[in-house]
Amino acid sequence: STCSATMGDKGLSDEAVATACKDGDPITKDFMMQQTMLRVKDPIKSLDFYTRILGMTLLQKFDFPSMRFSLYFLGYEDKKEIPAQLEERTAWTFSRRATIELTHNWGSESDENQSYHNGNSDPRGFGHIGIAVPDVHLACKLFEEQGVTFVKKPDHGKMKGLAFIQDPDGYWIEILSPNTMLSITS
Repeated sequence: STCSATMGDKGLSDEAVATACKDGDPITKDFMMQQTMLRVKDPIKSLDFYTRILGMTLLQKFDFPSMRFSLYFLGYEDKKEIPAQLEERTAWTFSRRATIELTHNWGSESDENQSYHNGNSDPRGFGHIGIAVPDVHLACKLFEEQGVTFVKKPDHGKMKGLAFIQDPDGYWIEILSPNTMLSITS
């Protein structure tokens, strides 16, 4: 096939990418990326990290007692915009773009053998989420002051100007500035 001849030791050619990407069915025009779910061991640590360290807002919490888990939806939304009424709030929460859904299976926080695979060691899979910030160095200064674990600092490695940090469960978070991405990706 065309694709197999373009892969191997290099990525897809622009032509192979154009061939692989098709227009979606017309009904997909109103689809959007709404959430990424991450399982978390200790919701207290994770909620503190995503709100205090990354500046997200808790949009809504859902408890499922019969199945012994809770969901916490977070995003970059103004707290004043969150509807007070449950019906309106739920529809609003699920209409926000690019939210994080933290899933806590009750009891995992007290199980010392419990941990989640972050996808960045074998077998590799999920890699990271990305957070856009105005100034990567300023954000990383804050993260250093807060004792956040770094995978890569902005001036280290081959890709200068972006960083990778870890949340309390070891998931990687890329810290990038939209204005510097052209030089990093060129």
